[in-house]
Amino acid sequence: MSDDQDGPRWLSDDEQCVWRAYLHATTLLEDHLDRQLQRDAGMPHVYYGLLVQLSQAPRRRMRMTELAKGAKITRSRLSHAVARLEKSGWVRREDCPSDKRGQNAYLTDQGYEVLKRSAPGHVAAVRQAIFDRLSPEQVRQLGEIMRVMAEGLQPTDPNADLPWLR
Repeated sequence: MSDDQDGPRWLSDDEQCVWRAYLHATTLLEDHLDRQLQRDAGMPHVYYGLLVQLSQAPRRRMRMTELAKGAKITRSRLSHAVARLEKSGWVRREDCPSDKRGQNAYLTDQGYEVLKRSAPGHVAAVRQAIFDRLSPEQVRQLGEIMRVMAEGLQPTDPNADLPWLR
């Protein structure tokens, strides 16, 4: 495909190879982490991420909207995930004291224990998949590349990734 003044800037052959390698690696990585967490903790990677966010929040509580924003998932998907986590006894919903329309998600003691038990295996899977394969210089470069990408993709509108607030 040729580039013209008004047309798209197509990827070069080298860029196309890098893009496809990136997609392939990230798909394999997500699958690897999902399988490890399903096997060791009975939960998908996205649920583990929700438990981690809650464990790091003050009093292990977060507004549901903030939890969805941090996980980059819709309110509907979060509601489904929290319902499953509630069924397991790992998370509980409670009314938000400062806003009667809002709800908080709370990481229960049982959920915290599940997270503590599953974290070592998860860290080992991440280490095996990424850090054990890279030199210290490659780790530094990967970190810099990811920071640049994240900065370029970060919405300037604080509500841009919360379409339900529009």
